[in-house]
Amino acid sequence: MKVCIIGAGAIGGLIGTRLAVAGRAQVSTLARGATLDALRRHGWRMNTAAGSVQAPARASDRASELGVQDLVVIAVKGTALTAVARDMAPLLGPDTLVMPAMNGVPWWFCQGVPDFPAGALQSVDPGGLIGNAIRFEQVLGCVVHASASTLEPGLVQHRMGQGLIVGEAAGGKSERAQQVVDLLAHAGFDASLAADVRREIWYKLWGNMTMNPVSAITGATADRVLADPLVRAFCSAAMAEAATIGARIGCEIAQAAEDRHAITAKLGAFKTSMLQDAESGRPLELDAIVGAVHEIGQRLGIDTPNVDALFGLARLFGRVRGLYPERS
Repeated sequence: MKVCIIGAGAIGGLIGTRLAVAGRAQVSTLARGATLDALRRHGWRMNTAAGSVQAPARASDRASELGVQDLVVIAVKGTALTAVARDMAPLLGPDTLVMPAMNGVPWWFCQGVPDFPAGALQSVDPGGLIGNAIRFEQVLGCVVHASASTLEPGLVQHRMGQGLIVGEAAGGKSERAQQVVDLLAHAGFDASLAADVRREIWYKLWGNMTMNPVSAITGATADRVLADPLVRAFCSAAMAEAATIGARIGCEIAQAAEDRHAITAKLGAFKTSMLQDAESGRPLELDAIVGAVHEIGQRLGIDTPNVDALFGLARLFGRVRGLYPERS
């Protein structure tokens, strides 16, 4: 199987390195700048608790040089996805699968949902450009339950977890999705096939849509966010609104917010990915994590005052620091 990784950062580098080392796939990557230079010079590199691994990498900044793929894994920040969609056409053939391994609500999430107003989610796909570039029938959903970081361009540090949940965007199980799961499992991931990957996506979002922006705004680690009773109650209220939305779009949440907080508390004093982005001056992925929930609620006529407040505060925080665009 020919696999191309778009975005060889933390998660893309984790997936690409594991697949390249396992040797069952022909792995390439579309990269730029210092990451491209590092991959060309050193190949795929990753540090793990068991030691370091390395494998040769075929890397280019031109999709036409890599050609049509069997599977394209998109692992960029949501803020970069529109530009990626414009450039990836040479990678896509009629049978190519596209699997975004990204945070939050993907561009295709509400397509085919009964009684949902037609049209692209503007929060994650302004103007419908991504949906026009990538056919819905090509898409596999993916939920990442793993933590990794980049120590330097092209060098990944795997920290914890190796779960990947894969499923057809349209729902149901398929042989092609199972083949991708098998490939990932062979590479060492705890990969599983979901009959309804949208539920898995919404459940993960429900669990982190408050902690990420609250930690970025306050600069607090997760333990401190949960230790403040007023902030904890605010997070629970926003999660209740997201659960109401989930019930309307076939993604029911069967867990109480307090139960989810208890799970998060076990992870201790960690910095969320959005807090790390804020501290490093990187753009904030607010639209996929909070903005999309706000938009879906609006389009369904569901009041979400707590989600709205969270989104408004987080985007103002980002705009003041130049980490979120100045648009309405």
